[in-house]
Amino acid sequence: MTDLSIKTIAIGGAAGDGIREAGINFSEFLNELGYKTFSSFDYPSLIRGGHNYARVSYALGTVHADYRELDVLVAVNAESVFIHQHALKPTARVFVEEAYMNELEGVTANLIPIPMKKIAEDTKAPQVARTSSAFGAYGYSLGIPLNRLKELADKVYANVGSEINVALVEKGYKHAEGLGVTQDVCATPEEYGEIGEVIDGNKAIAKGLLAAGLEAYVGYPMTPSTSTLQFLAKMAKKRNLKVVHPEDEIAVLNMALGMSYAGKRVAVGTANGGLALMQETFSLAGVAEIPIVIMVSMRMGPATGVATHTSQGDLQFALHAGHGEFPRFLVAPGDVEECFECAADALNIAWKYQMPAIILSDKHLSESYKSVLINEKAKGPDLGKRAVPVDGHYLRYKVTDDGISPLAFPGKKGVVVKATSYEHNEEGEATEDAAEVQVMQDKRYRKLQGLYEDFNWFPTVKTYGDPNSDVVVVFWGSTKGAILEAAKQLKTPAKFVQVLWMEPFDANRVKRELEGARVVVDVEANHTAQLAALIREKTSIEIYNKVLKYDAQPFTPSELAAEINKFI
Repeated sequence: MTDLSIKTIAIGGAAGDGIREAGINFSEFLNELGYKTFSSFDYPSLIRGGHNYARVSYALGTVHADYRELDVLVAVNAESVFIHQHALKPTARVFVEEAYMNELEGVTANLIPIPMKKIAEDTKAPQVARTSSAFGAYGYSLGIPLNRLKELADKVYANVGSEINVALVEKGYKHAEGLGVTQDVCATPEEYGEIGEVIDGNKAIAKGLLAAGLEAYVGYPMTPSTSTLQFLAKMAKKRNLKVVHPEDEIAVLNMALGMSYAGKRVAVGTANGGLALMQETFSLAGVAEIPIVIMVSMRMGPATGVATHTSQGDLQFALHAGHGEFPRFLVAPGDVEECFECAADALNIAWKYQMPAIILSDKHLSESYKSVLINEKAKGPDLGKRAVPVDGHYLRYKVTDDGISPLAFPGKKGVVVKATSYEHNEEGEATEDAAEVQVMQDKRYRKLQGLYEDFNWFPTVKTYGDPNSDVVVVFWGSTKGAILEAAKQLKTPAKFVQVLWMEPFDANRVKRELEGARVVVDVEANHTAQLAALIREKTSIEIYNKVLKYDAQPFTPSELAAEINKFI
């Protein structure tokens, strides 16, 4: 059963038809009306052709995930109608390119022909913008007065040429009016409260890094992390930010470590395949105690796999990245707001403890858009333990009680800063002495004591739902949205436990949340239940009930609710 308070619109077409941009535009339009939205995007690894679609779910209250069941479909071609017709609700409307109506004989859906192509030609607009006329027809169906719709469209299309797009919107509106399309009653934005912004997980991560004092970003464009690089490149001049696109992922992390060694707060972005190429350098960051943040957006593997689709298949890989043993920080946000918060925390923790940190996202979280209110001033930089030597000898790897050595950078008067990939003594000189090797390993691992204390100040684990329920659903990452929506469709109230900090792992908190449960269900988008394995490793708790999805598609609320209900 679908949540009837939530409406869903899909826009379908081929790669090159501007489907993603149309989905974002529709999301921003609904956001400006005062609705809360969640939008996802599905596309093949093609420049042109194939089937692309955007799906936007919206409601008066927060929407955590998009629904498969459609109230509206905008079809740029006939293929989109055939692919999505089985998802249409009985009352659904289909705004379809008029030129394809003859191919849709026998389709029983409520088809509303819109001559998108012809309207674009008559307006002398590029064909990639033709969905704007469907935007206008849809706006008419919502009962929005034309002048108000044009005002909204002017805002939505401000960055892509509003004049011509507003003209397309008006023509689409009048065409729908001429067809006598039934109008709904649409309230004014003032009735809904504060209007936020529509952003995706990648942009939220970028904003979180900036809030924590990011000074440099290095990235190679690898789906689905690329938009972080693109956004920060646009922000470079405004934020006095150094943004570099090297020749490959290996160069990315090597260059970034050099920047960090020189004193710049730097982050890199990649996909799981890129992290695989960074292994040796990741290990170097561990032994040399160079602060670095790596945003890893997972896609379906192994190897190239399903490059433009999602997966949670690399949690264990990220936990054990790099050869040898060294402490690292790994956090897995579950929604756009957490992407902002976790990114800022990761950058600060990397510098506070002088260690590599990973922000583990995935395609669904990185590229899905949500209406959010983010306070960018809520996070600030923590500069960590800096060395201010006046007299005396500087020891880069000084053995301390907390494992954190004073940090200085080349160019500081009276300081020689050493860094090495070899095991070393306090001076930073290579050593093979057994006692010195052990002392340095112990020093690095003492940093975890500080992180264990940080459990008290950070949301390592979150809970939702009924705190007294004996049915517990445990999850991580991007499954959060579908789970919170699925909660509305369960047979009985449940407690939902989200793990955010994967390393270090808050075992005591997880134990408390699972204690006394009659039924525990693990939900993950992978084949091997990697979070369940981590929980077993850290707490000795075996989770037998699992809902696993590994077809490169994200969970949808209704299907997930049906699976969880089997265990209840």
